[in-house]
Amino acid sequence: MTDSQTLAPAQWPAVRAEAVAELVSALSPRLQKRLDGAAAKLADRPAVRSSVRAEDGTGDGTGDSARDEWRIQVDEEVVLVLHAPDGVIRTAADVRCSCLLAPACLHRAAVVTAAPLAAADTDLAEPGPAAEPDGDGAGPGTTASTGAPPGPDTPPTGTAKPDEAAATPTPATGERPGEDPGDRLTPAETEAVQRLRRSAAAALAAGVSGAGGVPQAELLRTAYQARLLGLHRPAVLAATVVTRLRAARAGEPDHRLADLATAYRELLAVTTIGTGGELRGTARQTYQEAGSLRLYGLFAEPLVSATHAGVTVWTVDADGRLSTVSDITPHSDPVEAAQLAQAAATRSVRLGDATLSHRELARAGLVVQGATRTVSGRLGAGAKVRAVRAAGADWHQPPVAGLWQQPPAVQAERALAAERTPYELRPAGTGLLFLDVTLLGPGAVPGFTTPQLLADCAGLTVALLPAQDHPKLAFRSNLALLAAAPGLRLRVIGRLERAAHPRIRLLAVGTAPGEDAPTLGLSNERQHRVSLGLERLQRADLPPDADAERPTPSQALEASQPPVHLLTRRLEQVVTSGRRALTANLTQGAAEARLLREAGLGTGEQLLAGLRSAAAEQERDVFGRLRADDHVGFALSWLAVACYQEELATALCAAAWQGRPAG
Repeated sequence: MTDSQTLAPAQWPAVRAEAVAELVSALSPRLQKRLDGAAAKLADRPAVRSSVRAEDGTGDGTGDSARDEWRIQVDEEVVLVLHAPDGVIRTAADVRCSCLLAPACLHRAAVVTAAPLAAADTDLAEPGPAAEPDGDGAGPGTTASTGAPPGPDTPPTGTAKPDEAAATPTPATGERPGEDPGDRLTPAETEAVQRLRRSAAAALAAGVSGAGGVPQAELLRTAYQARLLGLHRPAVLAATVVTRLRAARAGEPDHRLADLATAYRELLAVTTIGTGGELRGTARQTYQEAGSLRLYGLFAEPLVSATHAGVTVWTVDADGRLSTVSDITPHSDPVEAAQLAQAAATRSVRLGDATLSHRELARAGLVVQGATRTVSGRLGAGAKVRAVRAAGADWHQPPVAGLWQQPPAVQAERALAAERTPYELRPAGTGLLFLDVTLLGPGAVPGFTTPQLLADCAGLTVALLPAQDHPKLAFRSNLALLAAAPGLRLRVIGRLERAAHPRIRLLAVGTAPGEDAPTLGLSNERQHRVSLGLERLQRADLPPDADAERPTPSQALEASQPPVHLLTRRLEQVVTSGRRALTANLTQGAAEARLLREAGLGTGEQLLAGLRSAAAEQERDVFGRLRADDHVGFALSWLAVACYQEELATALCAAAWQGRPAG
């Protein structure tokens, strides 16, 4: 039996890194120069997916096998056939072409260059003894982590002063003074790390426009070799760089240049100053026995990206530790992603015998026996887990109310410190802030062209931003309604937005403590709170005296701040245009140096001057042609500026939440 449907390029099967590296490296230099153009043309061709079920003749279906194939019509005579069980192309042999030059043809390499990149093959590393017992543990629509996803790396603990930065990092070596013997790298591991750093440096120096299929394949090849040696963290970070490079080159809606710059910084940092333990990381997240848990729902958060949609429910246990239950699945239509997230919220929680939806869990509770949980707080759904529905708790009742006891500055410091921890080791909810605020109305916020909702929090003016900008999610409409009620007191949950002025991405709101405070009129059935992405506030929820037409006083956050944007601009300029972006316009470089010096950022001035100098230092032969360069020296100069900018931005954010002026 065969079921077929035509799919857009974004819906093509994912391909593993080793298959991309093998097919691209097999091309001749002449064909490699044509790879990007061929991939761009092939991306315009639709693929027809065929799910073929072969019967064993018994008629009971027990011996049936499924085979998923994608067929891409290159032209009238050439057809590409992709064999992708479970939607993943695993080897180069799974890509077949009917042209006369196959298997050494350009078509096979072009299709894996245009296809999405699959997650790392975690089967190469044996799972730890604490892996989820008798079940996948990840819940519906999720997969076990293959390492640290995009997120900050692990610099030394503590926040540097704004004008303090380490000297240019030195390359990772097999031995360090005073280090644990287990952190030492073998010669083979050291060589793999150095190859990976050289590949990353070459891609950075080429820029987005120059880092096409060949540099990407080389980065994936070196990452695969590192993963074979058990160096999982840099391998995953390299795959993240390639994924974001492809998003940048394709102009995908969720591409952010800052994310690509962060991915480069993390990869270069871990391959330059990372210890053996940091480089090895983990092949997958493991689930630890957590015993019996009494969980209370906090709120539900819709998750929408260009490729995935779903919902995450945040819970807290009696000890105040946060955990998550998620239902996230791939999608093929970004326009309908918000509806898919809404649908996920109505599906039943897959946890033991619990009979409630994710939306209901956001207000109810669970009693779980035999619970398993990752370090990052994800609850497992193994066969031994038992769970039943229980009563929830109001945000003003223990143990939930304890989340609001810490001062805002302490919570912000905790969130900033957590960003230094690899994602898979970061406890759930460390980036969340639990605040009591009084709305001030809309006002000007640096970096935004339109007014944003401002609030007073313990004497600080905090900008309340929508958690996501998807037009079909309820975040923006809910914040617009709240902006019409200045003076309203709220208890809120938001995610810290690192900036030189206090700001959070608002996720949920509830009634404020105290009987005399003007607050939302939410019923007991709603547990006096609203998940802003999935539920819509009504005008009836506002106090009776709230008037949407009443003009609100103009508020504004102080716009003066150190010129961190100068460093950020140059870092992102290199990511976009490559090394050549800094070799011109010396007048502008002198002006930027003066501004940094006047702001007291002398170290930043020196590092930026060193980056410009490294960009221009390229040897030429007797004919004036540039000699081959591995670009590592330039990449290390870029990394020094990036690490300094990261420390500076973190210090400014911490100072803002402590009420100190940004300057």
